[in-house]
Amino acid sequence: MASIYNINGATLINPRQRGLSSGREVCSLSSHYSRCRKIGRQARKKSFVRTVKAVVAKPELDFSNPNWKQRFQEDFANRFNLPHLTDHLDIKPRPTTFSHKNRTPEPVDCTSANGYVNDDDRALLKVIKFASPTSAGAECIDPDCSWVEQWVHRAGPRKQIYFEPDQVKAGIVTCGGLCPGLNDVIRQIVFTLEIYGVKKIFGIRYGFRGFFEEGLPELPLSRAVVQNINLQGGSLLGVSRGGANVSDIVDSIQVRGINMLFVLGGNGTHAGANAIHNECRKRRMNVSVVCVPKTIDNDILLMDKTFGFDTAVEEAQRAINSAYIEARSAYHGIGLVKLMGRSSGYIAMHASLSSGQTDVCLIPEVPFKLEGPYGVLQHLEHLIQTKGSAVVCVAEGAGQDLLEKSNATDASGNVILRDIGVHIQQLIKKHFKSIGFPADVKYIDPTYMIRACRANASDAILCTVLGQNAVHGAFAGFSGITVGICNSHYVYLPIHEVIASPRYVDPNSRMWHRCLTSTGQPDFI
Repeated sequence: MASIYNINGATLINPRQRGLSSGREVCSLSSHYSRCRKIGRQARKKSFVRTVKAVVAKPELDFSNPNWKQRFQEDFANRFNLPHLTDHLDIKPRPTTFSHKNRTPEPVDCTSANGYVNDDDRALLKVIKFASPTSAGAECIDPDCSWVEQWVHRAGPRKQIYFEPDQVKAGIVTCGGLCPGLNDVIRQIVFTLEIYGVKKIFGIRYGFRGFFEEGLPELPLSRAVVQNINLQGGSLLGVSRGGANVSDIVDSIQVRGINMLFVLGGNGTHAGANAIHNECRKRRMNVSVVCVPKTIDNDILLMDKTFGFDTAVEEAQRAINSAYIEARSAYHGIGLVKLMGRSSGYIAMHASLSSGQTDVCLIPEVPFKLEGPYGVLQHLEHLIQTKGSAVVCVAEGAGQDLLEKSNATDASGNVILRDIGVHIQQLIKKHFKSIGFPADVKYIDPTYMIRACRANASDAILCTVLGQNAVHGAFAGFSGITVGICNSHYVYLPIHEVIASPRYVDPNSRMWHRCLTSTGQPDFI
């Protein structure tokens, strides 16, 4: 039987136990970054288990061995060790040019300074010691739920750097779809690069397409150019899905003379960046590839949250509030809101919780039935009879098993989803008409509205720190890494671990149980 892992509320299957290659092995060798997303989907289809086991055991660990914990920690440390340019190049460090006090790009005397991160600084990935496998939300490694420390690298500026700032040419690229906060991250990357003393900073237009598409020249960036871009949504550089062959992209990086590449994107983009990193490493190029995780779906593994998520939830809540007003103002009104979330229902869950007005929340991780004695339609009938109105929130990837399958894919290799919102709307109308009971259904789809707006205060701060730490990581000589926040601390993580699987809502998690308590909905099975 496959091993089930529960990491930060994300449930995934060990791909080796399913006869698949591991995510990091495939993604690092892939010549097209969408391939990792396909592998993630294959694992996901086989990993939906209704009962998430609290006891998680790696089959290769012998818990009768008194040293099993040490072995586990050593394996964890090896997997989360950060790739560094000195792994394949003979590069000597030099004193940093980044100072919190001196704003001129000159070498800094760090002997007595305490504003820098030590290379041996670590942050805990998990901070709760569960007393029992049956504790709410328990994440255990062995049957006794022993406490095992799992340390990851702390992010921030180092005393030693591995690039001469005046010899750096930095490139920034934004891939995938839009997300609140993209401009904030771009802005902070440029600001921080200039403080180090970098003069050559360029934006790659319209995602990876900008590396090979004719007519898309580099966009020179400076503080003057990016000063106010955070005041608007979208991306100054533009976005697109899909990309060229990794070898072609690296050829372009060589020709352009780029030696720092900052990639903003989600799981698929991270897989592409990891493939670029591996190709640069194979060619022994002095290039640092650093990612900043971007997805409003909040489905990046191991991280507390990704930038844009808080803003998306805030905007989604407005749509739910509108649906509530429409439903309450109509005779037997039903407000239906479809939110983003292809495979993870974080936006729908958090928006439902924050609004306090949702009666039914449907997410991809939790199967449900629409018809039948225990289905959603029967519950809506009950709500109309007892409350007079109802509000339903559904994630776009929910209930796809109830719809006709689609083989069409987008440029990133994602299967184009059927519209579950329209399907539910039509079934609601049909159901209430069949029982001779009038119902007024108002359908709201704010999909593109919630991702095209300006970042709110919470996301703006997160973007600021992530952008700065991305630059610090590149100057520290790391490559093939991404920046994130774990347990409120900013950390660096190797990309291959982050893309092993998407992050999902755990149906047994405390947060989902809180959502069920708030909505009062039953199990629709």
